[in-house]
Amino acid sequence: MLTVTAGSASELFAQACRAVLATGKQATPRGLPTVEVLGATLTLTDPRCRLVDVWPARLINPAFAAAETTWILSGSDAPWIFDYNERLATYADNGRLMGAYGPRLRRWHGTTDQLARALDALSADPDTRRAVIQLYDPEADAKGHKDVPCTLGYRFFLRDGCLHMRTTMRSQDLWLGFCYDIFAATVLHELMAGWLGAQLGGYTLCVDSLHLYAGDISGAEHLREDVYPGVPMLPLSVPWAGFDRLLSGVIDGSADASQGWGEISAVMASYRARKSGDHDAARVLMARVPGPLSAALGRWYSHLDAQRTAREARR
Repeated sequence: MLTVTAGSASELFAQACRAVLATGKQATPRGLPTVEVLGATLTLTDPRCRLVDVWPARLINPAFAAAETTWILSGSDAPWIFDYNERLATYADNGRLMGAYGPRLRRWHGTTDQLARALDALSADPDTRRAVIQLYDPEADAKGHKDVPCTLGYRFFLRDGCLHMRTTMRSQDLWLGFCYDIFAATVLHELMAGWLGAQLGGYTLCVDSLHLYAGDISGAEHLREDVYPGVPMLPLSVPWAGFDRLLSGVIDGSADASQGWGEISAVMASYRARKSGDHDAARVLMARVPGPLSAALGRWYSHLDAQRTAREARR
C-alpha cells in the first residue's frame, strides 16, 4: 500500500510520481503498457492548494481545469467541454460522454441531486457516515461505452468542526488525469465546507490502480526534487440557493462574481477568446482577475506559443 501526504497538489503529484516509478509494476490493460501501483492513498492537507503547476516538466491547461469543474458541478454533459479539451471527443458516443460525472452528481437517473442529499445528510446529522455521492453506475457502465468513470464516489465526514472528503477511484492516470481530478474534487470539498459553515479539513484520494502510461514515464523522471508548492487558490463561496445561478454566469462570462469565481470565469473566457484567434483579448481577459489560475494560464499560453514556433521552424 502506497501512502503519500503533502500540503499542495504539486508536491503530492511529484511525490506520487516518484513513488510509482520506484515501486510500480508493469501492467498492460487494453494493450496499453503502464507502470502501476495497486492500492494508493494520497492525502492533500490544504485542499485550496489544488493547482498542479510543476514547470517545466508538467504544465496543465488551467482553463480546462476550470471548465471541467464548472461543467461537473452544474450537472452538465453538454459538448461545450470539448472546446477546452478536444481529445475528450474521442471518448464520446454519438457526441456525448456517457461517463460524465455531472448528471450522476446532480440528477442521478434523472431524479436525484446527490450533492443536495449529501448536504442535507450532513446538516441533519453532523456525525453522519451517510454523506455519500455515487458516480459509478454498474448498469450504465457495463454497456461498452467509450467513457467509463474512473471515480467510484465521494464521501464527506464532519468531525471537530472540520469537513474531510474522501474520493475512491478504481483507476487514476497520474500524469494526465490526477491534475484535473484533484482540482475539481477539492472545489467541491471547499464548497461543501462553506455550506456547512465548517473548516476545510484534509482531502484523501484512495486509488485501486495508480499508474503512469509508458509515454509519460520520461516526463515523470524529469520532475524536479524541489517542487514549488504554489499558493492557495482564491476562496470560493456561494449560498446553496444561488449556486446553480452563479455557475451559469461563471460559464457564460456574465457573472458578477466574487474574486475566486471571477478568476475561474475570466480564465474560461480568455481561453475561448484564444481559441477564436483573438490572442490579445485572451491576454486582457486573463489579467482581469489576477490569481494563481490566471498566472498558470499565462504559462500555458507561453507553452502553446513555443510549440507553434517550433512547428513553424520545422516547415
